[in-house]
Amino acid sequence: MQQNPLVGRLTRDPELRYTPQNQAVTTFSLAVNRQFKNANGDREADFINCVIWRQQAENLANWAKKGALIGITGRIQTRNYENQQGQRVYVTEVVADSFQMLESRQERGNVPTPPPSATQNNQKQSSPADSHDPFANSEPMNIQDDDLPF
Repeated sequence: MQQNPLVGRLTRDPELRYTPQNQAVTTFSLAVNRQFKNANGDREADFINCVIWRQQAENLANWAKKGALIGITGRIQTRNYENQQGQRVYVTEVVADSFQMLESRQERGNVPTPPPSATQNNQKQSSPADSHDPFANSEPMNIQDDDLPF
């Protein structure tokens, strides 16, 4: 079964919690652009509730923040429960199997440019933060404004 990825921006910081069995679970919402424009020529976005489990949940909560462009693969799930008023509530969400960061923190503007004293012979000195950033040396993606949900 082939899974189609969803690509969008986080609408809020991911929320990491742990089950009573100590399983990590992170909930988040993605703003995903529609493939077409509305009658006014504007792009609309769908806001999709998502959940991811275990190590991937911890990774997402640690690396991704509101506004981050990510891609996920997973499946759609519908669950239901009874609320405090005794009404049946249905929830449809994407249960993500994996995610991928699609831009670096530098591209998002979250990492300050190092001062000139931090460079020698046009080479940036490495810092502890660099060794943990898998996107520090990645090439920029060509993303048009029309591709973004905001």
